[in-house]
Amino acid sequence: MLSYIFYMVFLIPLCFLNKGWWLIQNLLFFISLLYMININFFSWSNLSYMFGYDYLSYGLIMLSFWICILMIMASYSVIRYKFYNNLFLFMIIMLLLMLYCTFCSLSMLSFYFFFEGSLIPTLFLIFGWGYQPERLQAGIYLLFYTMFASLPLLLGIMYLYNNLNYLNFSLMYLGNFTNFYLYMSMILAFLVKMPMYLVHLWLPKAHVEAPVSGSMILAGVLLKLGGYGLLRVFEYMTSVGMIFNMFWLSISLVGGFLVSLMCLRQVDMKALIAYSSVAHMGLAVGGLMTLNTWGFYMTFVLMIAHGLCSSGLFCLANISYERLGSRSLLINKGLLNLMPSMALWWFLLSSCNMAAPPSLNLLGEIGLFNSMVGWMWMVMLFLMMISFFSAAYTLYLYSYSQHGTYYSGMYSSVSGYCREYLLLML
Repeated sequence: MLSYIFYMVFLIPLCFLNKGWWLIQNLLFFISLLYMININFFSWSNLSYMFGYDYLSYGLIMLSFWICILMIMASYSVIRYKFYNNLFLFMIIMLLLMLYCTFCSLSMLSFYFFFEGSLIPTLFLIFGWGYQPERLQAGIYLLFYTMFASLPLLLGIMYLYNNLNYLNFSLMYLGNFTNFYLYMSMILAFLVKMPMYLVHLWLPKAHVEAPVSGSMILAGVLLKLGGYGLLRVFEYMTSVGMIFNMFWLSISLVGGFLVSLMCLRQVDMKALIAYSSVAHMGLAVGGLMTLNTWGFYMTFVLMIAHGLCSSGLFCLANISYERLGSRSLLINKGLLNLMPSMALWWFLLSSCNMAAPPSLNLLGEIGLFNSMVGWMWMVMLFLMMISFFSAAYTLYLYSYSQHGTYYSGMYSSVSGYCREYLLLML
């Protein structure tokens, strides 16, 4: 456990070597391989006072290793133009360290500390390597939405410590308390991070302005931080959750439906993928709020699946952005003529996004539907709407980008490098 943390700390000086790019990438591959092999040799207990694992954190740590490697592979343009590539690597390693410590934390306070700390490298990625000048506004949105929601979380943690005198996750037992304010403060930060509908406005902005690596880590892992926090908190918030969860569930389902409608009128590819991830996370919040076993496990499955799938879609959007210099669906047309072999990846990742079999998304969504319909059958109407429209906007994205006559002002026609195919395959 500590060995992985030291591994990542010792990667930091290697970021500042001249040829450190491929070295870092291969070393990260190495650590994720070690991590996968070591799943059999863990004692799944508190490996120290502060850190410990279970299957939840294991899967999400694996996801963050993986996405960080793929971020480094996708951002080749940073090293090609020598655009502060050492600092870029440093940011990625710091972010990975923060995420690792977040998913391993056993103490509530250290969890909060790393949860907020993962915001800082993301902010630097958006500010430093983003595309448009509006990235300043997007970064401020991201910062203040998250900060404003997570200060009550800190107060709630202090209140808990004042009453219980410990903050360890594994000891946490609150009995049948019904303190509404505590419930709100504990849950709000994670709902903003998820993001739930009504507090989702920072997400499309941040995605549109972020570089491809920022988008991949944002969609892949940072949204999962909110879900992980909810999964952790609801282990001991069931009794008060029974009373108030109805409210969040209805908001997230109606919101998922409305966001799916908003997806159908996007012209920016990245904005469309960002809104679609809001809709998916709305489903995940809804399933989690039913507080049954189906919802709990399937939220986790959907989070892993969505992390892999949407980061792949952002990567594809970036590939066509590097070719054409635009993310607009009005210009990215007819890519089937331009890069025929990319169309396979577009098709596969799009079908995963609309939860077609045999993707993990299908498993997660069916389980969430089960949990929600078992909780209340009237939800069925919104679930039908959400699944129909998710298929609709995914088809819209795919057909608009792959079919049609391609844009006349286009001049580059590279079908895609070997690096990109490798990246999408992973």
